[in-house]
Amino acid sequence: MLKQRIITALVLLAILLPALFYPSPEPFAVVMLVLVAAAGWEWGRLNGYRQGIAVLFGAEMVLLCGLSWWLGLLSRPLPILWSVAGAAWVLGGAALLKLAVPGWPHIPKALRVVGGLLALWAAWLAAVQARMVGINFLLSILVLVWVADVFAYFAGRAFGLRFTRNKLAPAISPGKSWEGVWGGMIGVVVLALCWVWADRAAAAAVPSLYSHLAGRGWWLLLLGVVFLAAMSVVGDLVESLIKRSAGAKDSSGLLPGHGGVLDRIDALLPTLPLAMMLASLA
Repeated sequence: MLKQRIITALVLLAILLPALFYPSPEPFAVVMLVLVAAAGWEWGRLNGYRQGIAVLFGAEMVLLCGLSWWLGLLSRPLPILWSVAGAAWVLGGAALLKLAVPGWPHIPKALRVVGGLLALWAAWLAAVQARMVGINFLLSILVLVWVADVFAYFAGRAFGLRFTRNKLAPAISPGKSWEGVWGGMIGVVVLALCWVWADRAAAAAVPSLYSHLAGRGWWLLLLGVVFLAAMSVVGDLVESLIKRSAGAKDSSGLLPGHGGVLDRIDALLPTLPLAMMLASLA
């Protein structure tokens, strides 16, 4: 299993890194388009659709993202879109977690499907726009999610239930603890402060998200990164809720050893548009 995970990770990095660091953002946009198309197919399957319909959802993602590209949305400021997407994730995420696993099937299937596909589209658009701002800017968002996850894991293992009596969401993800969440938040605060220092030391031509927020005030930087870390947890929990409702361990087996695409990008779905929202409003 470990060997399979490592091989899959190396293949993904061999595809993603050249696209990410290519001088123009087009290759990265294409790679991300392939990923969200696969995620669209997985979304159809998780919502009980058969193979043919699920493939159609993947094709719809290609069409929607391709149309956005053709219309020039990638290079346009979209503060209203990011605010709407951010509000939808904050309010919708809270509502879904309150409904929990039993409440998911009671949501009309059409609403579930459309909402999921729009969330994937917004994440794709946010990721590509962030890459167009600059590699440093995009990486600062991606690494925030990874650091929050890693610190949460180790903090949860070391301190889980030492300071609180209840798990974070036992009916959705029994392994997650409040101590893990706090550990993830501490991790991203340290990351942000170090990244701002590195930006200034290197006189970075393109600032990271952290330097952008810090330029408006250190209070905004601290609140912003803690908020994004919290919403990355929401994204993870929402996908876990949906998988439990569907009776699935993984969103698919597309990535051997890692599950499916949604399993790897669930925390990024709310974080990417919310990061663009903070950047546009700050």
